[in-house]
Amino acid sequence: MAQEQNNDATLTGNVLFYQNPEPLSPDTHGTMGISATATPHAFVAETNVVPLTVAEFPAASLSYPIVFIGENYMPVAAMGLSAGQNVFVSADGVFKPDAYLPAFARRYPFVFANDEREERMILCVDTNAPMVSRSNPDVPFFENGKATPFVENAMQFCTDFETERRRTESFVGLLRELNLLSPRETLYRPQNPDGTPGEPQKIAEYFAVDEKVLNELSGDKLVELRNNGALTHIYAHLNSLLAWDKLIAMTIERNAAAQPVQ
Repeated sequence: MAQEQNNDATLTGNVLFYQNPEPLSPDTHGTMGISATATPHAFVAETNVVPLTVAEFPAASLSYPIVFIGENYMPVAAMGLSAGQNVFVSADGVFKPDAYLPAFARRYPFVFANDEREERMILCVDTNAPMVSRSNPDVPFFENGKATPFVENAMQFCTDFETERRRTESFVGLLRELNLLSPRETLYRPQNPDGTPGEPQKIAEYFAVDEKVLNELSGDKLVELRNNGALTHIYAHLNSLLAWDKLIAMTIERNAAAQPVQ
């Protein structure tokens, strides 16, 4: 039901967390709400890529490679090297505390659905989400038939997210208009037991800003990109690509820890 369900995620993995989103209403969800769970971010572990809005680039760039994927060039934070492995979520379902948690994940279990007939957005909730309780919740969705402040805040968060999603579409459109996005791949060069370099392994294919094309833009165009804020986000994206080494190291550490002790 959410608009993001039409986006591509070809880096690997499914970026969506929603299993059963339903339009939130007091008639259907009057006794339901949110309760604390021991594994609050286990749902994020289901994917190795999480969508980002352009406003999140500077903060996310400190934690992850930010890349563009699919036919729509959707920007995502790369959180793992293979589908179903997110190295930023512990085995206990807790997100790494010093890493940036994207708004796409923070809004869960809520999401907007587009009601084209009424030309409006409808707040939905994933009733299969582990933090959603069907009775006696810690924080109810409704009280006396009216939405609680918690739901009102969720509505505002999703509204803000929708605004940023549209800004992100415009930002990607600008990159495409300037022919700044080009295919790119990241290689991992392991070391052989004798210390010599091993055969390089391709670990990811995606789209990234082509620095050569960027540097060949006219001075006026670069000033325009600076003035509208796009240049800041472009450089945040480019700087974030240095985080591939960090992601590789975290993956090696995670895989080593999962090996049985001999």
